[in-house]
Amino acid sequence: MSINSSLTQRNAVLNTMAQLVKQERSGLLAANKTDLEGFDQDDIAMLDRLKVDKDKINGMVLSLEQLANEPDPLGVERFRTVHENGMEISNKTAPFGTVFIIYESRPDVTIEAAGIAFKSGNKILLKGGKESLNSNLFLVKLWHRALEESGGSTAWVTYLEFDRQQTQSFLEHPTQKIDLIVPRGGEKLIAFVKQHASCPVIVSGRGNNFVYVDTEADLQMALDIVVNAKVTKISACNALDKVLIAADMPRKQQFIQRLISELQKSKVTILTDEALSSLEGTSKIENKDIWYEEFLDYKIVLGQVPTLEEAIHKINTYGGGHSAAIVTSNDEKAGQFMQAVDSAAVYHNASTRFTDGGQFGLGGELAISTDKLHQRGPIGLHHLVTNKWYVKGSGQTR
Repeated sequence: MSINSSLTQRNAVLNTMAQLVKQERSGLLAANKTDLEGFDQDDIAMLDRLKVDKDKINGMVLSLEQLANEPDPLGVERFRTVHENGMEISNKTAPFGTVFIIYESRPDVTIEAAGIAFKSGNKILLKGGKESLNSNLFLVKLWHRALEESGGSTAWVTYLEFDRQQTQSFLEHPTQKIDLIVPRGGEKLIAFVKQHASCPVIVSGRGNNFVYVDTEADLQMALDIVVNAKVTKISACNALDKVLIAADMPRKQQFIQRLISELQKSKVTILTDEALSSLEGTSKIENKDIWYEEFLDYKIVLGQVPTLEEAIHKINTYGGGHSAAIVTSNDEKAGQFMQAVDSAAVYHNASTRFTDGGQFGLGGELAISTDKLHQRGPIGLHHLVTNKWYVKGSGQTR
């Protein structure tokens, strides 16, 4: 199976892998149990990402099956023209070559991200965290079985059992050609990869997402959106960290008290800025740098802003460039917000928790990029490609 393997061959591997994950689910759960037993249970966000259960396994299988049913992302013509001298010029999608995915904690990355990279015609290097080693090695063995049973080489998926120093050395001086690196994890991992990488890096995963509650918001809708975005999955990069409330919003105090009450039901620690610091059940923020932080925890900051323009400015100053939402019944304000906020995904009257490749109809995601090159937001199958120019002549010279 070459880098230009047929769609039929790639789909066969994906379908076989889906069947193997179904058949070997008990083995995967046992491997994951070993990982969980050796992990610090106090890190609730990392623990949530590490844990494999029935639902996560079903999600892995579904992702593989959906990928197998997707059209081929390779060889898609994006541009065509005929030169005045008669040459036929076209541009078509092509694989990157080798994609290195370095990630923390999440065994499902070994399935979903690797599956997208594979379907896109790329060889895959995987480097997971030590906390998920047993789960990852079990899944890589399944990848190798699927490749062999489909007539392919196990070299298509390689797992690197490197410590931090070995990883740094490999990033700086790769022992094989790497065309793209995708780090999936916290800010420290991303900074480490960017510092040492010797090839392009897609920055993925940092959230620090905002919701702005406008003067013309439906307050029950705003309450539902904020609570949903904050508490349904705190380990997700699309979870909510900051809420900005319009200073002259009608029934503001009533809304804030209800919001605090609902958040307290999920044991969320509530911090406030100076303007809201007198609220019962909250604590005033001590350092404004907290506005930059992604929490990945049951923690939230409530702040007050005098205008829509100030809300936009604050989000663009402190946000992670991931997701931001406005709650308002005024379409003009919503349009202004969505145009001006510099985030990969902007929402009007909806939870930030939808920033996800599956939810956006991509059939899963390699990552959620907060960079602007070459793709922003969820990176799905049809984004994990580069391109080539094809020029057909009949002896033309310049």
